[in-house]
Amino acid sequence: MALTSAAPYLALLSEEDPELKSYALSSLNGVVDQLWAEIANNITEIEALYEDEKFSHRALAALVASKVYYNLGDYDSSVKYSLCSESAFDLDEKTEYVETIISKCIDRYISLSQTKFSDPSVKINSQLTLIFEKMLEKCISQGEIKLALGIAMESYRLDIVEDIIRTQLRTSANEESVLSLVGYVLSSVTTVIANIGLRVQILNTLVLIILSLKSPDYFMISKIIVQLNDYTLAHKIFKELLVNGDHLTAFQVAFDLVNSASQELLDKTSEILTKDENLDQTNKELAKLLKVLSGVPTCDLDITFLYNNNNTDISILNKSKQQLDGRNSIFHSAITFQNAFMHAGTTDDSFFRSNLEWLGKATNWSKFSATAALGVIHKGNLSQGMNLLKPYLPGSTSSPYTNGGSLFGLGLVYAGHGKEVIEFLKEKIVENNSASDDKNVDVVLHGACLGVGVAGMGLGSEEIYEELKTILYADSAVAGEAAGLAMGLVMLGSGDDNALYNMFQYAQETQHETIVRGLAIGIALVCYGKETSAEPMIDQLLKHQDPILRYGGAYTLALAYCGTSNNSAIKRLLHIAVSDSSDNVRRAAVTALGFVLLRDYTTVPTIVELLSESHNPHVRYGTAMALGISCAGRGLPAAVEVLEPLTKDAVDFVRQGAHIAMSMIMIQQNEKTFPKVNEVKESFAKVVGNKNEDSLAKFGAALAQGIIDAGGRNVTIQLENSQTGTLNMKAIVGLTVFSQYWYWFPFTHFLALSFTPTSIIGIREDFKVPKFEINCHTKPDLFGYPPKVETAVEKQPEKVATAVLSTTVRAKARAKKVKAEKEKKEEEVKVEDKMDVDDEPAKPEVSEPVAEELSNDETVADNEEDSSSSNTYYTQTPYKLNNMSRVVPSQLKYIAFVKDERFTPIRKFKGTSGIVVLKDAQFGEPLDRIKTVRELNNTDAPLPDPFTLEDSDDEEEAK
Repeated sequence: MALTSAAPYLALLSEEDPELKSYALSSLNGVVDQLWAEIANNITEIEALYEDEKFSHRALAALVASKVYYNLGDYDSSVKYSLCSESAFDLDEKTEYVETIISKCIDRYISLSQTKFSDPSVKINSQLTLIFEKMLEKCISQGEIKLALGIAMESYRLDIVEDIIRTQLRTSANEESVLSLVGYVLSSVTTVIANIGLRVQILNTLVLIILSLKSPDYFMISKIIVQLNDYTLAHKIFKELLVNGDHLTAFQVAFDLVNSASQELLDKTSEILTKDENLDQTNKELAKLLKVLSGVPTCDLDITFLYNNNNTDISILNKSKQQLDGRNSIFHSAITFQNAFMHAGTTDDSFFRSNLEWLGKATNWSKFSATAALGVIHKGNLSQGMNLLKPYLPGSTSSPYTNGGSLFGLGLVYAGHGKEVIEFLKEKIVENNSASDDKNVDVVLHGACLGVGVAGMGLGSEEIYEELKTILYADSAVAGEAAGLAMGLVMLGSGDDNALYNMFQYAQETQHETIVRGLAIGIALVCYGKETSAEPMIDQLLKHQDPILRYGGAYTLALAYCGTSNNSAIKRLLHIAVSDSSDNVRRAAVTALGFVLLRDYTTVPTIVELLSESHNPHVRYGTAMALGISCAGRGLPAAVEVLEPLTKDAVDFVRQGAHIAMSMIMIQQNEKTFPKVNEVKESFAKVVGNKNEDSLAKFGAALAQGIIDAGGRNVTIQLENSQTGTLNMKAIVGLTVFSQYWYWFPFTHFLALSFTPTSIIGIREDFKVPKFEINCHTKPDLFGYPPKVETAVEKQPEKVATAVLSTTVRAKARAKKVKAEKEKKEEEVKVEDKMDVDDEPAKPEVSEPVAEELSNDETVADNEEDSSSSNTYYTQTPYKLNNMSRVVPSQLKYIAFVKDERFTPIRKFKGTSGIVVLKDAQFGEPLDRIKTVRELNNTDAPLPDPFTLEDSDDEEEAK
């Protein structure tokens, strides 16, 4: 019979005998879940029993109190008394109460442990620690090792993380499983751990663990090098690989670093390697490694890929040029940018050469942008960059706009690899700074500052910084804006306190809005990736009276927490977006959400959906840009759904932003991967061709046409490095400065920094590109180029039908019948003649060499017909891709190297793109290879191979 009242047991609590009290508590513990409401009336008596230190069953009293508070919904008190109950609290009990309290205890422990990491004086209850550690042990015993690692990282318990991995290393015979755990921790470090100090400690610990393995994964260490920005670690790894003779792995790690590390890290690593006395400086492999770290081979291979695979639809560009009047500067600039993006990195500047008359219409800053566009087109063409821009550089032409644009273009050519031109650009800054009486000098200085900023991006050079500061302090509105921005580019991600102080102070002193804006974005760039350490600067900016500095504060918050999905940062940006008095600041805050949520991009459409319906057009524009930035290159349908209404918005600049964002999201999509892509492209063309459309919307649509077909349709906007899993700093910087085109059109060119070639480029250890094939397990059309736009043929006026008499119709029918009978008789005669003759010789079959000479397009077409019968896009019979072919990110999972082939990747190919170092099983054998652009441009005769002279027959006879 069920007990209906706890009164008998509660009465025993007042007895003097401890045994009776103990019995009462034990009985209450059994019925507390049913009779807790009645027991709650006596909770003070139960608590008093726990407080009585002479009472031997205090733990039981605490447990009963905990259960009562649990049922009352007071979880804090329940947790408090559960901890006091010590061993009486059974962790293995399968009840809702125990599971809830354990969950609450773990949450409390994590919070306290995180606080303790930065404040060692914080005390944590030993029972709380015991519960936490017991639950982790339970996870590990049940095989939930990754769960245990995740909880340990979240609680900032580095000792537990290290202990779990090292225990697995001792107990597991398979190092692959250990590396899997290390990889999990590495990928979680940036998403779970907000504390930079702990992050650094964990990464350093992982390096030691990896190096202790029998077969260390150096490619995983390369990811850690980028995260830590640690050139001493890079030097250590390269030295170990070279000493061990594993130069192929060293080359692959170096190529990965060039794609993802800062210029400062690459330069300092090269410097230490060059000065290392323990390394043989005459070693050819070291020389090759230093060459890779210079970035020259990477740029050469990228532009070779873009040059060889250029698939630009020039008809789109020509049509836009016809429809937009070149005499209008905004339209001239639009076509300039569209052409630059479409041909970015392809080295194809034929559009400019074919339209010299149109180019001549450019005036002032349009001329500046047009000249700088050459830098975008030839971006990465390090061997020819200076020669190509020489006719436009100062001293070659008198136009200051051409001179300034060429200096900016020079920086774009050498973006992130500026060793060869930084000194030249610095000289131009010094020369023009001394000629301050010249009215046109500001234009040249503007270009020189932007050029040196892009070329020296992330270099951290104090010398360049000081030169730029001199320009800034001259207080010229035009040159000062570029100098402020360039200072940020050079000190990118350094968090340098001195630079931040100088820039912030001058921003408050100058009267020029343009300089304040340049410095505001420059400050944001200096704080890139600094997270909590950037908080003092963020607070100062966001609280400032000047809306331009608050604008900079929004961008500083965005870049400091870029890709972290930090809740505090998101809340602050949303608050600014709906409350700030300045439309510009609100627009910046919404745009900034795109940067913070880079990695969690699928949530952005939901977060900004309501903002896209705001009454404020600046907020609506910001939502478009936030979607374009966070979902760039992703082809996310949810993002496109939010953008579609904005492309028809009543305000012209909102439509402009929506077009640009749409193209960024749908770059490299075709009808198979995104059915709406043709509809979107047609809408861009329709806006450009609509005479009644506003000029700002036309500008956005023209830009969008260039972005969606950028780099000859062979690049995407990729904000995460596929090789290292780190953020693509260069791309993020490009988008940040590009978004400032709102105020200054020449900044539009910065978007080119975000373009990432989508290729697989296999190279040998001598950096030659062999011709070989790779398997792709899909239908060829799934990831193929979208078809080019067909030029519509004008319809001829239809002829009026002529009346035909019935007698005429009958006459024609008789004639047709007679003709058919005649042809039939002739055919029968031919067949009879053929039967009397010997069999004709069979037609010769196409020989193998002829079949091999088929073009790539023909081969693809054949395979497309073969695979058309398949109902799925994944096929067991792959088609072949040539080396240095276009492979879009979503296609990588279908790519595989051919087994037992002559060329195999030095590391396991796991869907990574870019440059792949190959092991040649027949090194020294004849090689059919692809020549790079640098080799094609090198007109110098190659040095002959070593040879020895032998005595001729004539000389023998003479002897």
